[in-house]
Amino acid sequence: MSNAYEKLALYIDGEFCEGEGRVEQAVLDPATGQTIGKLPHASRADLDRALAAAQRAFTTWRHVSPTERGALLRKVGQLSRDRSQEIGRNITLDQGKPLAEAVGEVLRCADHCDWHAEEGRRIYGRVIPPRLPNVRQFVLREPIGVCAAFTPWNFPFNQAIRKIAAAIAAGCTIILKGPEDSPSAVVAIARLFHEAGLPPGVLNVVWGVPHEVSEYLIASPIVRKVSFTGSVPVGKQLAALAGSHMKRITMELGGHSPVIVCADAEVERAATMLSAFKFTNAGQVCVSPTRFYIEEPAYDRFMAKFIELTRGIKVGAGLESSTKMGPLAHERRVTAMSEFVEDARTRGARVEAGGERIGNSGNFFSPTVLTAAPDDSKIMQMEPFGPIASCVPFKDLDNVIQRANSLPYGLSSYAFTSNTRNALRIQNGVEAGMVNINHFGQALPEAPFGGVKDSGIGSEGGTETFDGYLVTKFVTQMD
Repeated sequence: MSNAYEKLALYIDGEFCEGEGRVEQAVLDPATGQTIGKLPHASRADLDRALAAAQRAFTTWRHVSPTERGALLRKVGQLSRDRSQEIGRNITLDQGKPLAEAVGEVLRCADHCDWHAEEGRRIYGRVIPPRLPNVRQFVLREPIGVCAAFTPWNFPFNQAIRKIAAAIAAGCTIILKGPEDSPSAVVAIARLFHEAGLPPGVLNVVWGVPHEVSEYLIASPIVRKVSFTGSVPVGKQLAALAGSHMKRITMELGGHSPVIVCADAEVERAATMLSAFKFTNAGQVCVSPTRFYIEEPAYDRFMAKFIELTRGIKVGAGLESSTKMGPLAHERRVTAMSEFVEDARTRGARVEAGGERIGNSGNFFSPTVLTAAPDDSKIMQMEPFGPIASCVPFKDLDNVIQRANSLPYGLSSYAFTSNTRNALRIQNGVEAGMVNINHFGQALPEAPFGGVKDSGIGSEGGTETFDGYLVTKFVTQMD
């Protein structure tokens, strides 16, 4: 395994394009603040070349058999497994998460390649019985065309491969703008597909000032579908822009996931599971549990265990073997965490663990537990996207479901109960695209991943993954 950081580049029409006079952006290690690479930005000519390449490649790729597409995706899956340590190390360097989490991200994504390889062979149309004996009528599902995709920095390999695998398996071509702050994973993906033999132009990777690139690509008549994963405000802007051009969209946006722990649950087990999940990737997860509602009879037991485990989390650089939580990806996120804590304090909340920046170098913030934050506090109203859990007691299940539903978010949710009646009330009552009861079972390649309300439109994963990449054509023929 090489210890050198990924050589950063654009990938256009089957070629890797490095600096070569282009504007370049420094890529920083969030654990040290030091520059580890230079990322070239695409010029307007680069974007035009990517658009033309994707359009040209689509005319042939759309007719490639699903079996052949699947074989290529499986090869990429195997290459991902073979190089997971190297790719994971680079993710840790530019994104910050512990090495085990980064390697695990790459390995899980290999499953996405395998699943899309198989499911792409099952994109079926149907025959409709005719009303006349000399008529035949049927429905075709055809690839929509050139896709533009925009992916975030928190899971740089995962979020990119989901979109790429779905587009390629469906017979589309794709231009992807990944995260400029943590770009190594997306460049690595391009290298994997290149080595696997993907024809030039089917996948193109560009970088640049986000709003400039997105506005240019979405406005192009070549692009037929837009996929975005990121914040609600940016998602709404891109959705409005796509809508003005009548472009198909998939939007996986932010969340503020409620957790409901009933008194009949296995309380210590719930606290243990939630502590580990809450501080994964330093809480920089769109489905991270953030608003914890614990039924009063179980509150003290849950909090004692949860606080104990939180205080025991080792924070440090992601490449250190003892690290359980790495730095935040950006300096601005450290400031944001301090603002959440200070707002909660001024409103009467208590800091039971953490609540402070760690050290003077790197973007480290301590795993934090707040209690007694009122429902109108910033931490209960806005997605923290960081290592802060806010915990409050509740008395009535129906009331707490209403509180869980009170925000415009609706991505993921969690509940712990041993009572089937409570479980049914929760799964029917909570307004979210995903409801996890007594475990964390989402984000599998065979399961749809997406939200409702302000948390998005459409799903990635499951058979639903192809909905945004296909158009429906009705054919009727008379003999």
